[in-house]
Amino acid sequence: MEIPYLHLSPRAHQTNIRLSHRSQFYTSGHVVPSSILYSESKRQAAALRGEFHRRSATQVKKEKKPPKIGARTQERADLGLQYLEMGTNGLLDCQQQDLLSSSYEAAMEALSSLITKRKRGNGSKRTEKFDQMFGYLQALGLDQHIASLKIIHIAGTKGKGSTCTFSEAILRECGLQTGLFTSPHLMDVRERYRINGSDISRKKFLLHFWECWHQLKAKSVNDLPMPTLFQFLTLLALKIFLSEKVDVAILEVGLGGRFDSTNVVKEPVVTGITSLGMDHMEILGDTIEKISFEKAGIFKPHVPAFTVPQCSEAMSVLCDRASKLMIPLEVAPPLGSKALKGLHLGLAGDHQFINAGLAVALCRCWLRRTGRLDSFPNENWDSTLPEPFLRGLSTAHLSGRAQIFHDELDYCSERPENKNHSGDLIFYLDGAHSPESMEVCARWFSNVTRDVHSSHENGYIEKADFHKNLKNENCHNVADKVSRKILLFNCMEVRDPHLLFPQLINTCASNGVQFAKALFVPSMSTYHKIDSGASAISSDISQDVSWQTNLQRVWEKLIHGKKDATIDNCLNSEKLTSLSSAGLFSEDSLQRRDQAENKFPNSAVIPSLPLTVKLLRDCVRENPTLRLQVLVTGSLHLVGDVLRLLKR
Repeated sequence: MEIPYLHLSPRAHQTNIRLSHRSQFYTSGHVVPSSILYSESKRQAAALRGEFHRRSATQVKKEKKPPKIGARTQERADLGLQYLEMGTNGLLDCQQQDLLSSSYEAAMEALSSLITKRKRGNGSKRTEKFDQMFGYLQALGLDQHIASLKIIHIAGTKGKGSTCTFSEAILRECGLQTGLFTSPHLMDVRERYRINGSDISRKKFLLHFWECWHQLKAKSVNDLPMPTLFQFLTLLALKIFLSEKVDVAILEVGLGGRFDSTNVVKEPVVTGITSLGMDHMEILGDTIEKISFEKAGIFKPHVPAFTVPQCSEAMSVLCDRASKLMIPLEVAPPLGSKALKGLHLGLAGDHQFINAGLAVALCRCWLRRTGRLDSFPNENWDSTLPEPFLRGLSTAHLSGRAQIFHDELDYCSERPENKNHSGDLIFYLDGAHSPESMEVCARWFSNVTRDVHSSHENGYIEKADFHKNLKNENCHNVADKVSRKILLFNCMEVRDPHLLFPQLINTCASNGVQFAKALFVPSMSTYHKIDSGASAISSDISQDVSWQTNLQRVWEKLIHGKKDATIDNCLNSEKLTSLSSAGLFSEDSLQRRDQAENKFPNSAVIPSLPLTVKLLRDCVRENPTLRLQVLVTGSLHLVGDVLRLLKR
């Protein structure tokens, strides 16, 4: 059937409505421009939308039933999509905002339906899932266009996100249109997709999301079921970057490399491997050699590769893989501080000089291979860096990594009677979740809390006017306050606290830092649902805290060196009868670590994260001379949940 192109109505022209020409519907093998929704004939437009969802009975019989997202939800999504396709240059009214929000929540529900409860596969299952990615590309019509993306592909155990962030910032400062795909997100899934340094807008996200969703759902069959969550997110990234016509796309590998969804890219411009270590061993192997082999799976023929200094076992595997592909593998040296000309890296920590050095090498290679290095003809790369590189390195920002957040709640104004009587609350957030990253986190926290007035080299400070906020004229000067360090911790059950805690405790202790209290709390995020950043936060405290209790037991044993039976008796004798800041953070409680007998635990399990934040805030409200410095670590999920609570 030949589907006619419909024309814009005069009213549409009069209101100066601009179309998204990159958005298209696919129906019966025909490509229909999004302007069809502007048809003067509502009947024809409605018929076309019906045609879009219609499939023959024969086809339906062959298909595997795709995940359901609910009829009511789909109805709201379609209404929101119709509005989005119509587009507007003006401000959204309340009804339009509701449609936009409704469609976005429906998209989150659709994404949640792609989460598989099966354990991550290995062997043939991983191969099968990876092979499916090429079928999805073909179903979306991206297979013939993906080669046009000029990609930097980055794998590794530690520092992938940081290296990707540095690379994007550098090339953006070079005047290029950039696309960045990273994982995981902290508060909103749109964080995974950055266009020119900013999270993709909700409107653009929805346009690309629903187009991909409907196309894949329409072509879902037994041999090609709906993709899993990360597969879909990767496909969406490629669709977004192609549609937005970015000059460069930086892709962070999700897990491993060889069978990762991002590895469908056949010929990136350059590849990079960050520091390697022991992580995801149940998937990638139980030796550094096996893990290195998986990471080196992103190497491609004719594509230069870079890495950072590695242990000899890992480097041997990387070199062997590069040799078999007959490609150059260069080791990028850590960036020297002199090359920054007095500037500080936008991401905190000494380890970031390693990631920054790799980013510089990757960007320089990308510029050379794409014919853009001529913009820097007189630069002496051995002694200094071009100005765009310096700007990118110094302004790069990645949430949840060495991030400082001074709580913005106005404690003094909340309770007029407490004017001039309020403490100070600062959160230090880092999503470290491996032994190596935990050591780095502990070193950063120790350094930055030595002097709370330290400048930005100590980490990204969330509140713009941080120093002014430290000295609130209505409150006490921070210099007059007594500092107490609090640990707020959770990790996934696949992590081993016996490996994580010693790195944290020993590194902090060697720098003269001790925790007055360790709080173990379950995350709000669930692993079977994708929430939007605006999703309601539940204060429900009826959560299972058996894992957090186990973390507390391991912590107390390491701190006090007692036997398990003694620890159990100790913890049982100090059950919180009432969850109050007075009981949890009393001066006696915070000083118990100094008692010779160590009779009491210096930790607590709290069943709710919102309750934990409330208790911390109550504590500083009620103690004008107290400054709480809270290290939030162990899980990016926990970091994201804390940020969601603090930013409300």
